[in-house]
Amino acid sequence: MVVAVVAVVVVVTVVVVVVVVVVVVVVVVVEVVVVVVVVVVIVIVVVVVVMIVAVVVVVVVVVVVAVVLLSTCLSACLVV
Repeated sequence: MVVAVVAVVVVVTVVVVVVVVVVVVVVVVVEVVVVVVVVVVIVIVVVVVVMIVAVVVVVVVVVVVAVVLLSTCLSACLVV
């Protein structure tokens, strides 16, 4: 009888320990996945923002160059 009680206690203890370990491992894996996803999203947002800024800078430079060339051309045309 005592052996059966001890066996049941040992089995329950092992099951509880295994369940706790599995839950801890799952929680850690989920946290790591969440952190990786957040980092990837942040990197994607930064890359998109940098690309948008680069496009805006290129457009501004092209407009400025066009305005300067146009004004130069108009000045030359008016002088002649």
